[in-house]
Amino acid sequence: MTNRVSVNININGQAVQREVAPDLALIDLLQEELGLTGTKLCCGIGVCRACTVSVRRQPGSAPQPLLACSTPAALLDGQNITTIEGLSPPPGSTAKLGRIQQAFLDHFAFQCGYCTPGFVMATSMLLEQLRAAPIALSELDDAIASAVGAHICRCTGYVRYYQAIRAVVLAEKGLIK
Repeated sequence: MTNRVSVNININGQAVQREVAPDLALIDLLQEELGLTGTKLCCGIGVCRACTVSVRRQPGSAPQPLLACSTPAALLDGQNITTIEGLSPPPGSTAKLGRIQQAFLDHFAFQCGYCTPGFVMATSMLLEQLRAAPIALSELDDAIASAVGAHICRCTGYVRYYQAIRAVVLAEKGLIK
């Protein structure tokens, strides 16, 4: 018999309470127990970043990237998690994709698409960071590199991802000062 711990996590705005094994990875909770399969497991050791989700440690705090493949769900009690599913257009919207996803599509940023959820999540957090603290246009490329530079795309779509992210940032007023 394994020990189980109770966790209460807010995932995409929904309260989730579960009894989990202390070492259950967040990605396993998301995919196997909650049916949220958008977050991808690729390397399984936190290197590729395909499994990136965002976490808010406290209400109102800035979101931070979190690697779902290597983070035990038990450590996230009381946290607010957003997955790729949480970035869907709001109910009633005629849009089928969010702005970031549409920009990636428009710029032909991905090929196989396996890494795309991680890039989308990182871009979403970058946009939120820029809303809170706009930057000069001359700093944009460095900000993009900082947000997604560690993400791995096996199909080498980096240039197009960067172009799409740049387009999304420049399209939103107030992010560049």
